[in-house]
Amino acid sequence: MKLIFRFLFLVLFSFSSIAQKIEYNAIGISDSLKENANAVIRLNQIDIVIASQRSMKTIQKRVITVFNGKGLNAIDAIEYYDKSTTVKNIEATVYDAQGKELKKIKRRDFSDESVISGGTIFSDSRYIYLDYTPIQYPFTLVYESEVETSATAFLPKWYPIDNYNTSVERSILNVTYPNNLGFKKKEFQLSGFDIKKTTDTNTQISYVATNILAQKNEDYSPSFNEIYPYVMMGLESFHLEGVDGNATTWQAFGKWYADKILLGTTILPDATKTKIKELVGDEKDPVKKAKIVYDYVQKKSRYVNIAIGIGGWKPMLANDVDRLGYGDCKALTNYTKALLEVVDVPSYNTILYGDSSKTDIDSDFVSMQGNHMMLSIPNGDKYIWLECTSQVDPFGYQGTFTDDRNVLIIKPEGGEIVRTKIYEDKGNTQIAKGVYTIDEKGDFSGSIAIASEGARYGSKARVETLLPNEKEAYYKEYWSNIDNLKLVKINLSNDKENIRFTEGIQVSAINYGRITNDKMIFPINPFNRYNGSVNRIRNRKTPFQLQRGYLFANEIEINLPAGFAIEFLPSTFELKGKFGEYKTEIIKTDNNKLIYKRKMLLNNGKYSNKEYDEYRLFIEQINKNDNAKIILTKN
Repeated sequence: MKLIFRFLFLVLFSFSSIAQKIEYNAIGISDSLKENANAVIRLNQIDIVIASQRSMKTIQKRVITVFNGKGLNAIDAIEYYDKSTTVKNIEATVYDAQGKELKKIKRRDFSDESVISGGTIFSDSRYIYLDYTPIQYPFTLVYESEVETSATAFLPKWYPIDNYNTSVERSILNVTYPNNLGFKKKEFQLSGFDIKKTTDTNTQISYVATNILAQKNEDYSPSFNEIYPYVMMGLESFHLEGVDGNATTWQAFGKWYADKILLGTTILPDATKTKIKELVGDEKDPVKKAKIVYDYVQKKSRYVNIAIGIGGWKPMLANDVDRLGYGDCKALTNYTKALLEVVDVPSYNTILYGDSSKTDIDSDFVSMQGNHMMLSIPNGDKYIWLECTSQVDPFGYQGTFTDDRNVLIIKPEGGEIVRTKIYEDKGNTQIAKGVYTIDEKGDFSGSIAIASEGARYGSKARVETLLPNEKEAYYKEYWSNIDNLKLVKINLSNDKENIRFTEGIQVSAINYGRITNDKMIFPINPFNRYNGSVNRIRNRKTPFQLQRGYLFANEIEINLPAGFAIEFLPSTFELKGKFGEYKTEIIKTDNNKLIYKRKMLLNNGKYSNKEYDEYRLFIEQINKNDNAKIILTKN
């Protein structure tokens, strides 16, 4: 009998071991999930238990098979904590390709750091993360964590698939909650994927996603959130920063934020108040007063990068920013607001998603949203927007990090959704005027002035901050079409009053014109060729987006060498269509002088995947014409 029992035990033990190996066996993953995948999420189970308005627990188990170094980001083993959030458990186990255990990683083996190095004011906001260096590929990592918090204002979004080139075998979300807190959800793009809502009651919701294939990041795709599935969640009655809150309407939410989170954070030392009043002097215009204050903040403070929601939602006290001279976006925004209060200029903390890819605060879903804060100043029926984290931006300039999106303005009477500045395509300008000369040896010398405004200002003004060798490298890359380029002189002018950046550049290059058998040939447009490329994508799946349009216009005077006659001159070329307009023309003013004119308008817009090849052809035609050549014959 003992022998039979022992045999059965060994069989069961062996079966259990085999099952364990199969679960973490990388070889057994289906070929369809491996295709285009740097990693496969074997399981991502998130269990959120909301016990009350002031208590939430999140338990996660994540099993990831990583095929190569690019797949390491899929591990995502990181947890944030502070005085209201505790990491109760965090651990990981690593398995080899056959499912054999290689290593156990306990909490002590994780890195534990402040969200800002050297910033004592933020010392209670920290994060724990796993920095694992594999000894072989593929490997499978099992990550488990448990986090408890009293902050219930910010429920995480559920992403069944959360990155490109990562496939998903199984993703599970379970949320339980009391029925009196006003739990709400909003689903996005769930159709088209194997995602099932398995439970939906007044106290629980569950989703299961299976076999989501790895998605390729196709050029010009809209943001990930616009094309792939996720679920937003929130509570109407929540707790944050030690106080209960309400999110039934944006007006109610904004008033709570103003009264409970921001109140008392704008107190300043008397000495600072006196200094600001002296700087402003007798100025009465609120906009001019705000300019003086903004300039003061830019010169006095520096920015430390902490996203809103990490390091708390309550800004650092204004007197601490005044003393330390640094802060995150919340702190510097609130500090600027405090200084403006001293000189009777109203302003409002404004919450938004800051990113070059435009992302809106969802106006139909009242909840904690956003990752950034800036300041808005009422100006008639419009607003002046101040990016308080920048030490170089002109007053009121909005770059591509915050333009054209819905934001939440926090006013004393409540919250309000407003759209930030929209740059029209024709307002994003880059206007160039120049001259160049080709001598009888084909050598080139010339100068050009390029004035950039609108969104183009932000992309060009950064050149001013580069070191001399970096500027040289930038312009040699910018004009990589000119062989043997030599930068003779660089003169940059940053007109912050009119928000215009002008580049004055003198250049030269030997052998720009190629001479063969008494003929000289050279591209007629050296200065403002389209440098972008549109790759061919067969069977494109996603729509594509041109987030911002622009207008480029050139007028270049060309001095031809003596002793040469024009044999071939490119003809006028024009394109018009849904994507924009393009036109070039060459005007002969005398035997040795030409005027080259070029205009390109690109329209912003969203287009279907079927229109991508049409756009690629549009750009190819521009590229081809930008490279049009003139042929001269020696007399």
